[in-house]
Amino acid sequence: IMNVGLGVMAVMAGMEAAAGRMGPGDVTAAVLIMISLYAPLNILGFAYREIRQSFIDMEQMLKVTRQRPAIADRPGAHDLPPSESGGAEVVFEHVGFRHDARASGLDDVSFVTAPGTTTALVGASGAGKSTIVKLALRLLDAQEGVVRIDGVDVRDATQASLRQRVALVPQDVALFNDTLRANIGFAKPESDEAAIWAAAEAAELATFIRSLPDGMETVVGERGLKLSGGERQRVGIARALLADPSLLILDEATSALDSRTEAAIQKTLRKVRAGRTTLVVAHRLSTISDAQQILVLKDGRVIERGRHDDLIAREGEYASLWRRQTRTGVRAAV
Repeated sequence: IMNVGLGVMAVMAGMEAAAGRMGPGDVTAAVLIMISLYAPLNILGFAYREIRQSFIDMEQMLKVTRQRPAIADRPGAHDLPPSESGGAEVVFEHVGFRHDARASGLDDVSFVTAPGTTTALVGASGAGKSTIVKLALRLLDAQEGVVRIDGVDVRDATQASLRQRVALVPQDVALFNDTLRANIGFAKPESDEAAIWAAAEAAELATFIRSLPDGMETVVGERGLKLSGGERQRVGIARALLADPSLLILDEATSALDSRTEAAIQKTLRKVRAGRTTLVVAHRLSTISDAQQILVLKDGRVIERGRHDDLIAREGEYASLWRRQTRTGVRAAV
């Protein structure tokens, strides 16, 4: 529009000059005046677009604030009692969950994880491993059956007490652009310096922290950009240990690491799992061969369960996955 206006102004000024009613100076002044109007008009147009977009964004924000969470505490919900043995008993009783009409989630899944033991979940993508984790964390509610922790239906427990009892170490640990102290202490903000250092020691991170010029005050960068993959995972482990959970969930915590770093992290995880109930989602079967119970899932159902040696001897789905990964590992080594 502005270019059209400038063109019309130039044509009209030219016609006036040809008729002798305007001189060259008048034409130049008219064009310069038109050009000088461009900057404020551009600013006005930009401001209008920004204000209009701000109103749209505000409406979207208000829609979010008006939404009620799908998962909320039931009336009369109570806190989970502390575990007497230090590790929680986790029970899935005929649990069923369907994400939508097209995709199946879980179908009649039942298992018991005894206090202080490790249960590993194995299966292809979409088999239902992550759904079990979300149900244990109560990020989802079972549509059929019940999930219990220490005998209490998780739907009858307050979410705050459940979060205090359960800790998650995911594949991609979320770190803030803050100090190591703040990132580890996020699990329990009221923790003192000694507790944070104890968690770092247990995660075998303390030596690395002491080698840094700023120590615990080192800023890790956005999403832990200044740390290596193994260091980020150790921060995540230290954060989980600081919470002192009775149920520790490891959701493919080392699958994105190289083999050397993974071996070091797995050594650390074996130490922290001792005496603590642990639920492990495993991609590499070699990392869960010492689990007290391995559940093999397929299409939302548990098709095999048992210890590593027993499952290998059955020559079933687990044995097939083991041989496939073993052959792949041998070829990679060669």
